[in-house]
Amino acid sequence: MRRRSVLTAALAAPLALSATGRAAAAQAPSGAPAAERTAASEAADVKKKGVSAWNFDGVAQDLADSGAGWFYAWSSGRSGIAAPNGVEFVPMIWGPGSATDAELDQAKQQGTTLLGFNEPDHPGQAAMTVQQALDLWPRLQSTGLRLGAPAVATGADTVDGWLDQFLRGAASRGLKVDFLPVHWYGADFDAANATSQLRGYLQATYARHRKPLWLTEYALIDFSSGTPRYPTQEQQAAFVQQSTAMLQGLPFVERYAWFTLSTSRGDGTGLYDGTTATQVGAAYRTAG
Repeated sequence: MRRRSVLTAALAAPLALSATGRAAAAQAPSGAPAAERTAASEAADVKKKGVSAWNFDGVAQDLADSGAGWFYAWSSGRSGIAAPNGVEFVPMIWGPGSATDAELDQAKQQGTTLLGFNEPDHPGQAAMTVQQALDLWPRLQSTGLRLGAPAVATGADTVDGWLDQFLRGAASRGLKVDFLPVHWYGADFDAANATSQLRGYLQATYARHRKPLWLTEYALIDFSSGTPRYPTQEQQAAFVQQSTAMLQGLPFVERYAWFTLSTSRGDGTGLYDGTTATQVGAAYRTAG
């Protein structure tokens, strides 16, 4: 599948905050420098709150009801989704096979910001080496769109990790990276603990790289046993309430997107069952 599936991700461990992240988070600033606040203001007319989605019956109605200001579909085009008025579509170049003239042209036609490769560090996703991503990056840069780095599955804050190596390589080649999309899934189903862990990871990532962040996938899912385990609706909804309040207050987080809009693939994280908001969806609707 081109888009992420939590049923097949089979990560070896939950995405808990690393020791590096905990140390860096303790020193991380609570805000961004003025230059980065200016960069964030480029999209000031779009709500921070967004969502990942794919085409299904009722998708436009659910997008409108969710109060999301933007969405993406793991693709360079809208995948047949008719975006409601006031909801921005953000294209993505998913992997090496997507860096084609046709997909890059479609991204230019449908968006003003471009998301880079999806989880290149994950064998079940884009599965790319740093060198491969760097070699293809000029093609993404040629669109002239505001450009987000490849979104790693884990370790965005890790010294000499995949993202660290990519950013060093991009800097040495004079390549453009405007912001960092990151993913996070929490295995601690206590809302306060999970919100604290997520905040720490984001602060550590920002402290390491000093670029604005987009949290483009997040939810509570425990992958530690190989089979995804989900919290109750009450636990997930409590996390939505606490995490979105935290994210709204972090100035270096430009945008965030819940995983995901529909229960048809989101299982214990989906915001809508058909066109009816779940308890999680009702919580997300009031956020932001």
